[in-house]
Amino acid sequence: MSKAPTGQKRSKRDIRREQVARDKRLQSLRIWIPLAVIVLSLIGLLVYRATRPDVEGVVVVDSAVANQHDDSLVIPFGATPPMGGPHASTWQNCGIYTTPVEAQFAIHSMEHGAVWLTYSPELPAEQVATLEGLVRGENYMLVSPYPEQDSPIVLTVWDRQLAVDSADDARIDEFIERYKQIRGPENGASCSGGVGSPLS
Repeated sequence: MSKAPTGQKRSKRDIRREQVARDKRLQSLRIWIPLAVIVLSLIGLLVYRATRPDVEGVVVVDSAVANQHDDSLVIPFGATPPMGGPHASTWQNCGIYTTPVEAQFAIHSMEHGAVWLTYSPELPAEQVATLEGLVRGENYMLVSPYPEQDSPIVLTVWDRQLAVDSADDARIDEFIERYKQIRGPENGASCSGGVGSPLS
């Protein structure tokens, strides 16, 4: 379209057409710029989560194969809870337990993305209360005593584990923030409707 000669007035129709085109461009920018910011932020978050280092002191095992259900399985208590592998077809309901829970059910909860906090039965009551406070009202977390455990407190998710000496260790919060609903092969699957009657 040829430009109007210099000094010639543009028609109202041309001015209106230019205004409509300008408004369309601005409307597109109002949609695409925020969308681009959201997409780039999500990509940045995913890259950050994938590349940040593990919490200091975390033990890592090769990823266990998921969906290995065996309802005849009974896993004995040991020095530390298992970090995945074969487990029962039903999961442990997340929450607070004052008696030991069976590992074959807790592993299935971890497969769903849960953090399992276990403690030695000799752990002082005030530290047990601190751990229970971390779990109370939270999804995808369970806490229970664990007979024969070597460390006072152990935090376990699918293929990651951290042993600490005290409920005041700052790495407990780091571990939960870093791995809860991140490590489980079936993250987001239910952590209720299984076995067990937690306090909360």
